[in-house]
Amino acid sequence: MSGSEPFVIPEDALSERFIASSGPGGQNVNKVATAVQLRCDVLKLGLAPPVYARLKELAGSRMTSGGEIVITARSYRTQEANREDARARLAELVARAHIRQPKRIKTKASRAAKARRVDTKTKRGAVKAARGKPGLD
Repeated sequence: MSGSEPFVIPEDALSERFIASSGPGGQNVNKVATAVQLRCDVLKLGLAPPVYARLKELAGSRMTSGGEIVITARSYRTQEANREDARARLAELVARAHIRQPKRIKTKASRAAKARRVDTKTKRGAVKAARGKPGLD
């Protein structure tokens, strides 16, 4: 997958279930199942092993032991809005898994930098030592 084209989640990898929701909606909350529980079978996405590992890490507790990501959306008052929200969140999660972090290049402080640090510490120590009470010489 190149960076220009977005990853398309196949429909056969998704399953939805509408459940009763808490939150906004007044008395309508008790009558209508507006919240959506979106389940995505990650194995059907055909991801590369490093992408799968990153997705598993990003999903955290939202990923089941069976390899499904469960996203519950209940922010809106309609099924359709919650459905779109859940799909957008899943797409964003998969897109973030495709981003590879660059490897950190180990660096080493130069000899001059180490010497400067030691000199600064010595000077600072001398200033602190001079703060003490004068002796009775």
